[in-house]
Amino acid sequence: MLVTMNEILPAARREGRAVGAFNIGNYETALAVVRAAEELGQPVIVQLYSRLIDNGHGEPLGAAVRVLAERASVPVALHLDHGSSVEQVRRAIAAGFTSVMLDASKLPFDENVAAVREAVKLAREAGVSIESEIGHVPMGGSTMAVSQLDETVRFYEETKVDALAVSIGTAHGFYKDTPKIDVELARRIGEAIPIPLVLHGGSGTPPEKIRAVIACGIAKVNIATEFQYDFQQKLKARLLEAGDKFIAADLLMAPVVDSSTEFIKREIRFLARL
Repeated sequence: MLVTMNEILPAARREGRAVGAFNIGNYETALAVVRAAEELGQPVIVQLYSRLIDNGHGEPLGAAVRVLAERASVPVALHLDHGSSVEQVRRAIAAGFTSVMLDASKLPFDENVAAVREAVKLAREAGVSIESEIGHVPMGGSTMAVSQLDETVRFYEETKVDALAVSIGTAHGFYKDTPKIDVELARRIGEAIPIPLVLHGGSGTPPEKIRAVIACGIAKVNIATEFQYDFQQKLKARLLEAGDKFIAADLLMAPVVDSSTEFIKREIRFLARL
């Protein structure tokens, strides 16, 4: 059941729901995501941070995700999150990722378009799906809505990406202030562009706002910081419980995976409206 995002996102948009896209950093977080999706019978997207491609961990971890996905009873997409260069996209495709993102949103519009078009060509040749970003979703909890409708439509028309991340007031990381989500902007973009839209910065965004923008065409919701922090806290509690007692690593991590699976299930239920 290893699939591209094109096999799961268009239907989600048509049906007014979203697919959860969860960033993983090791085998245990990947296992929790896939196990949760299987237990609920829902598709899921497993995302790898782009830095994992650069530091050499992306290929072996991606291979582990592929094995989990191929054994899964539900559709699982393996996605490169925030690829920072065409070369990263190329490496992810070579490593067997079924979906990639090139985020050139910090560049001027024309340079963003040019880079994404090159990445789209690579993705089409490989038969994988591709996401990009217009506007810019900031890091560190600072929120701003910077996507412009006419620019967003032009970007889609000139790149023909499969999914598009738009900036509507969310931010990566935990929020420093209460986010101001521009639902009206999301509605206007959704009416103008037929492809699945993507919400980056799902961690800590008010649930009612997430539901509102899903109705506008958001079909993929990224959750990274909240999931990673939840895993960190559960691992911390497990280590404190273990104290000085020896526990083999797989047995030490087993209850952490179980509790993280429950976290992912709650998120999937909400996004899929179960």
